[in-house]
Amino acid sequence: MSDIVTNHKARRDYIILDTFEAGIVLHGTEVKALRAGLGQIADAFARVEKEEVWLYNAHIDEYKHGNLNNHQTKAPRKLLLNKPEIRKLFEMGGIKGHAIFPLSFYWKNGKVKVALAVGKGKQSFDKREDLKKRDSDMEMKRATMRHVRG
Repeated sequence: MSDIVTNHKARRDYIILDTFEAGIVLHGTEVKALRAGLGQIADAFARVEKEEVWLYNAHIDEYKHGNLNNHQTKAPRKLLLNKPEIRKLFEMGGIKGHAIFPLSFYWKNGKVKVALAVGKGKQSFDKREDLKKRDSDMEMKRATMRHVRG
């Protein structure tokens, strides 16, 4: 499982409550562009509409060797999930303050998959707590390395 593109802002800005693996409907030039690493999902989000899940604002650059049938870069893309997962996403995403967003695109058995998450937005003090924890972890690693070398 190798990541094609990742959403680095997601884990920083949201507390992740649940994750799902979804397939995605893509055209040939979109797959080729992703294979070349030409994608960005930092501002992408998903929405449940009429018992279907759609991904918006996922930017996949045009494939430069494509012809007139090249894809649109920010077109809505359908995500493939089963009915119980869609219902769960609809319930969790409908709660105020919750959002549905992609964590990453990755390859699985030659197909592009989406790691989809439901998250709650972090407040600024939550982000500060994460920074403090990361700093203390780094300081502890440095201290153990000094002790080992010393």
